[in-house]
Amino acid sequence: MSADIIDGKAFAATVRAKVATHVATLKADHGITPGLAVILVGEDPASEVYVRNKGKQTAECGMNSFEHKLPADTSEADLLALIDQLNNDPAVHGILCQLPVPDHINQNLGINAIIPEKDVDGFNILNVGRLATGQTSMVPCTPLGCLMMLRDKHGSLSGLNAVVVGRSNIVGKPMAQLLLKDSCTVTIAHSRTKNIEALCRNADILVAAVGRPEMINADWIKPGATVIDVGINRIPAPERGDGKMRLVGDVDFASASEVAGAITPVPGGVGPMTIACLLANTVTACCRANGLPEPEGLTA
Repeated sequence: MSADIIDGKAFAATVRAKVATHVATLKADHGITPGLAVILVGEDPASEVYVRNKGKQTAECGMNSFEHKLPADTSEADLLALIDQLNNDPAVHGILCQLPVPDHINQNLGINAIIPEKDVDGFNILNVGRLATGQTSMVPCTPLGCLMMLRDKHGSLSGLNAVVVGRSNIVGKPMAQLLLKDSCTVTIAHSRTKNIEALCRNADILVAAVGRPEMINADWIKPGATVIDVGINRIPAPERGDGKMRLVGDVDFASASEVAGAITPVPGGVGPMTIACLLANTVTACCRANGLPEPEGLTA
């Protein structure tokens, strides 16, 4: 068997097109333009690239993009003051503080300073609690993207056995909550899980989000299962020359794709969905703020 490849790049383009259509409707029918504010503290090269891509895609979808680049020595008080200003700005519907922040700033303080209604990353403790208790919330972007792809592949997820490998606050835990909400039977596996391979082999849906290169191979996978690989790991690629690296996921794609029914590649799988879902969350936040119907197909 050879697995169907779930093309995250193409799927993300479809999500962005839906976002752009809804933004155009908001402008034409209500005179409202959704706005996303991104805060970057310091000069981390990877974060700078990520923030630049967010700004570009935000503008391409017709939304307002507000970028706030702060020096690495910005005080915690100054960061919180900026967040408070954005919380009270009616032109801003979504706020994202790019992580990580410098060590002298309490990351949790920054996350929780963003009001839940504008917390398009879904990291605020109130949104975490609302998601866990089945209430309306903003949902973390990467798990939301995984859910969208799973729904597209399976239609209904009700009754399927799902195993999430990884228990991070950013992916593992919210992913499990979203799968529960869609009536899956969910298990979270982690570094202390006994007989983890056997556990994974029972999964109809296997989500790998543990951050260990190619940890999961074909022996861990139930024939025909859908495998969502969230991992992004850089490993040496001597075949490309000295010092060269390549990207791999948490799943050994070559072997897993011979057993799975469907699988996301790395790169080109889950990754492109993260920014697409950030844009979707911003439109959702804008609609909620203005008492308008939420965009169909872009929420959990």
